[in-house]
Amino acid sequence: MAKSKTANESEPVVIKKYANRRLYNTETSSYITLDLLSQMTREGREFVVVDAKTGEDITHNVLTQIIMEEEQRGKNMLPVNFLRQLIAMYGDSMQSMVPQYLEASMDAFRKNQQQFQEAMKGAFGGGPLADIAKRNLQMFEAAASAFGNGVPGMPNVPGVTPAASAPTPAAAEESKDEEISDLKAQLAALNAKIDKLT
Repeated sequence: MAKSKTANESEPVVIKKYANRRLYNTETSSYITLDLLSQMTREGREFVVVDAKTGEDITHNVLTQIIMEEEQRGKNMLPVNFLRQLIAMYGDSMQSMVPQYLEASMDAFRKNQQQFQEAMKGAFGGGPLADIAKRNLQMFEAAASAFGNGVPGMPNVPGVTPAASAPTPAAAEESKDEEISDLKAQLAALNAKIDKLT
């Protein structure tokens, strides 16, 4: 049984570019802007831009134009030094290797980003980061209890005890030392986990 294709797996949308620089989306039968093409790219929608007159594939030129427009809007992602090095590679004997290197580097970056996001989702569901978040909340509640729940402008925090029932200074100090050493151990475990992911 054939698997039905999702929008991201379907055939690329054909965008025709006319001499007047207008872009025509053959899927929606409507004219579109570079901003819409940029949005389609971010959504992972595949498209091919062809010259309406010659049928030549000009996707590369249009994508480069989108990057130029994004950079001109002040969303500078490409450092000047990187641009200088890239320009210097044109005509170099290593020029043919640069596209594959950049593509592999970007793929690795995206995979690491995705793994990190998944690790963060998992960490807040349980594990070291969830424990750290819990302890931070406990520390906040302890600090709030030192001021009492009646401080103007400070909402009553559920589970916070009044200042009268706060632990003695010696017990509080010992408790804080234990919490700090626990947090250090958990942070070390988290760093080890992140190192494994990257």
